[in-house]
Amino acid sequence: MSLTHAEVQHIAELAKLQLTEAEAALYQEQLSDILDYMQRLNTLDTEAIPPTASVLPLRSVMRADVSRPSLPVDEVLANAPARAGDAFEVRVILED
Repeated sequence: MSLTHAEVQHIAELAKLQLTEAEAALYQEQLSDILDYMQRLNTLDTEAIPPTASVLPLRSVMRADVSRPSLPVDEVLANAPARAGDAFEVRVILED
């Protein structure tokens, strides 16, 4: 399927792109090649292939939620610019 120059300009307008004539000619060729390839894929017999959401096996990327001891307060606050007791001290953003 070969796209016309007018069709490429229309697609560019829908995408809010301003193309030069050289860009339009390049995209006309590239988009036509993509559509030709899609036509070739449409001719494949996929009846024996079940619908699939993903070709990769499903696995959890989350680690187990395991309780463990925290860092000592002095180590946590060692690089804090300011501290108030055992907490970070920050400047007030919203006042009463």
